[in-house]
This record gives sequence, C-alpha cells and structure tokens, in this order.
Amino acid sequence: MGSFFSLLFLGICIFFWLGKDSVFGASQSIQGGTVFINGTASVAETDHDFICATLDWWPSDKCDYGTCSWGRSSILNLDLTNPILLNAIKAFSPLKIRIGGTLQDKVIYERQGQPCPSFSKNSSEMFGFSQGCLPMSRWNELNTFFKRAGAAVIFGLNALNGRKMISGGSAVGAWDPSDAESLIRYTVNKGHKIHGWELGNELSGNGIGARVAAAQYASDLNTLQNIVQTIYSGFEAKPLILGPGGFFDANWFAQFIDKASESVQAVTQHIYNLGPGVDNHLIDKILDPSYLDGGSQAFSKLEGILTSTGTKAVAWVGEAGGAYNSGHNLVTNAFVFSFWYLDQLGMSSIYNTKTYCRQTLIGGNYGLLNTNTFVPNPDYYSALLWHRLMGRTVLSTTFSGTKKLRAYAHCSKATQGITLLLINLDGNTTVQVRVSTTHVDRNLTWTGKEYTSGQANFAKISRGSAIESVTDENIREEYHLTAKDGDLHSQTVVLNGKVLVVDSSGAIPSLEPIKASFNDLIIVAPFSIVFAHIANLTIPACVQSH
Repeated sequence: MGSFFSLLFLGICIFFWLGKDSVFGASQSIQGGTVFINGTASVAETDHDFICATLDWWPSDKCDYGTCSWGRSSILNLDLTNPILLNAIKAFSPLKIRIGGTLQDKVIYERQGQPCPSFSKNSSEMFGFSQGCLPMSRWNELNTFFKRAGAAVIFGLNALNGRKMISGGSAVGAWDPSDAESLIRYTVNKGHKIHGWELGNELSGNGIGARVAAAQYASDLNTLQNIVQTIYSGFEAKPLILGPGGFFDANWFAQFIDKASESVQAVTQHIYNLGPGVDNHLIDKILDPSYLDGGSQAFSKLEGILTSTGTKAVAWVGEAGGAYNSGHNLVTNAFVFSFWYLDQLGMSSIYNTKTYCRQTLIGGNYGLLNTNTFVPNPDYYSALLWHRLMGRTVLSTTFSGTKKLRAYAHCSKATQGITLLLINLDGNTTVQVRVSTTHVDRNLTWTGKEYTSGQANFAKISRGSAIESVTDENIREEYHLTAKDGDLHSQTVVLNGKVLVVDSSGAIPSLEPIKASFNDLIIVAPFSIVFAHIANLTIPACVQSH
C-alpha cells in the first residue's frame, strides 16, 4: 500500500507542477523505463546551426482544398518591418533561411530594361500561376533585413530556364544559366552575403510538375559550380552549392551524386511523409510510433549513398512541412505537430543530416510563425529549444519501456554534459525515465535510483530556482512542453506550467528551465515533450567533441 500512495502522491505533484494545462486525467497510468546512452563515441554529427526554416514564393491567392492560407507571407510581400519576425530570427543567431519552393522554377530576376511581371493565377500554366519576377529593389530589402536579423541565406535558383517541356512532364535540354549568373553577379557587387545557392525545386525522380534526368541535372549543377567559383574568385569563403531540392529517389540520387560529387556540397531532400494536408488522419499518423519509424528510411538510404560514393557532400533536409499542399490548420501549426517535428530532428540527426529546413518560417498552415499575426506557433519554441540545447554530437540512444516514448540524446551545446529529448506520444500515461550511460566520471554508472524518496525530492523542485539542499553540481535543468488546456490542436504552448507569449514590443519570451535533482527520475507527463539538460554528466564522446 505504501508504494501505491507514493505513486498517487507523485501523480498529484506532477499535475500541480505542470499546472492545469497538463493533460493529466482520471484514467492516468504511470510506467517506468530506461534511456540507455552509449557515451563512448558519437554516432553522427550535425551542423552547429542545424535548424533552418524556409520562405516561399506563393502569392496570397494560392489556395488548397478551398482554403487560402498564405496571406502576405511571400518572399515578395512579407512585412520585413514586423518586430516579431526580426526577433524570432535573431533569437537563433544564426538561423539558416532557405528561399525557395514550387514557384522558384518560374521566377526570373529583374534586369535593367526588361519587364518584371508579378505572379498571376493561370489555370493553364504549370502550378496554376504565370511566370513571376524578383525585383532587385526587393532583393536588396531582403538582404538588408537578413543581415540585420543574422540569417544565413540559401537561395533556390530557377533550374527550368532554357529547357523544353515535353509530354509526360520531362524537361529536356541543358539549363540556361544566364539569368542566374546575372543575379549572382548583382548579389556579389552589392555586397550581399549568401550562404548557399541551390539549383531547382523538386525536379528529381518523377518530379513535381516537371522532372530533369539525373545526368543532365548533374551537368547543370557542375555549370553552376563553375559560375560560382568564377564570380567568387578571390573570396576566402565561397557559398555552398546545393541540390537537387527534391524527393528522395535512390537511383536518381545515386546517379546525380556520382556525376556531381565534386560540385555539390550539400545534397538536399524534401520530406512530406504524412501525405496531403487534407488528410483527416494526420494526428493518428503523428502519434503512431511505427509510422514515425518509417520516416528513417530516406535518411538512412541517403547516408548510405553518400558514404559509398566517398563524396565530401553532406545530407540536408532542404524542405519539410510534413503534410503537403500547405499543411492542415490546427494540426501542422498546432502543438501536436511538435511530436512529428522534433522526432524528425532527432531521427535525421542520427543519420548525419547536417541541416533541417522547416517549411515554413511563415506561410501556409505549417509555419513556425502565425501567417497573419507573426506570433510563434508551438513548433517555433520546439525549434528554439533544440537550437539552444542540442549540440552537434549525436549519441546512440535507446529506450527500454513503452513504444510511445521517443528518446534522443546529444552532447549539450554549451557544456560537456548531455541533453535528452523525450517525447511522450501517450495521452494517458506518465513515464518515469531512468538514464543509464557508460564511462561516466566521478565513478558513477548512471543507472538511476529507485524512486524511494520521490515525494520529498519532487516537492523540492521549484520553477526557475535552485533545489533546496541540493548543490548546483547535482542538478539537471528540465524544459517541459505541454499544450494549453491539454488541447493538442492548441497553437499556444506551455513551458513548465507557464504560457509562452510575446510581449507588446514583439520580444520572444525567455525559456526558463526548472531544476531537479541529478538522481531523480525524469517525469514525462502524457502528451508532453521534455528537454533534460544534464550539464555535469561527463562522457567520453562529449569530452572529445568540445
């Protein structure tokens, strides 16, 4: 009976600690489990600026399933004076931003004396829009803003210029690089700094709207590389060359990489593995561990191709919105989507994916920011916590217990410790997590302790302050994310019981941890996400990475 009342008390503490916004309910159960971390060596490494987000070209009259979700979020009309937008990007310092999307292969770049038309709806045109143009005045405004915000810009070039479309969707002939070369020269002459140039959007494999053969695309990318090398000659740091910016097709990617291995620095694939935004079963897929596991195949296979060819090129996710055709309102822009998004970040990292670009920063129904108000959606805070806590070095991590608990671990970003990411896909079960590592300092084999003193230790936790009678070196910091009022469709996220909101000046709220005893179990509430930062846990893999 004593253990029963201990567990009951623990559950009550969890409820009041996370607040009424927790989804803790009457049908609640409690399970235990152990995260095993192999600390002897890393399994992969990401870029230090792993988090990336996209900006798209879609005009406000881009509509899907009867809903027009893009507003004024286009590269051409986004309000660059909005303080939330500026602060949201600056919070990452830096945030990679990929400019591109479906219409990029219909964009021309303004040249003196030539017309510069706007996109207009035309059902007879590919993708339902006419050709559009990027005015150089807008390009200057964008670059001024990106410099101020501290963004690292990747620009997607039109790869269909000069080709001939034939029946079946094939685009044949060589790429005409004259328009792109003009833009690149203008960019350099203006002193605008570009992190990378990417060629084309979703032209690989069967393509979306159009497709280009792998050998031809590789030849075109080699052309782009030569242009960039020429224009940037004398520059110590040259922009990356990226491609193909499309859906993974093993044969196509293998042929492309084989023929362009010296020209391409980052091989970019797109991820929309949840299906169309109109699907009414998106949440079922997001909460299904088996479905999430299936997403690893593209990461694994691309890593295998890159390894086997011996190329120096690395893997990126160049665009990932989960559900295509603009996502699904109150799903892909709501709390529940952080389960999919953070799982994707953790999973892709294991397979040496260096950068992960979320579709979108703003726009559609999958933006990190609300399309109309610019207020951060839950995934923005998930991305920011990842960026601040999860370091480059990826650790081998497994969880023994319920399949509904997803676990990932990296060396911490700023210390020699580790950061755990725990995702609880179960709405009825609290999971008590032990951590086990190998080769831990201070003669500790960190297998955790039985929760014999759970009542006393848990009661000492206080948000944003030190624990009574526990020294700083014996604590860990925790960030518990839950949905407001327990509603998975909520676009408001709660951190350690506190609703996250921007203030009247548009400032991003501080993300403060709670502190727990080093030896206590990590309590992962139903339908919640926990980042646990254990700064004083020193393991060989992390010592080597610093």
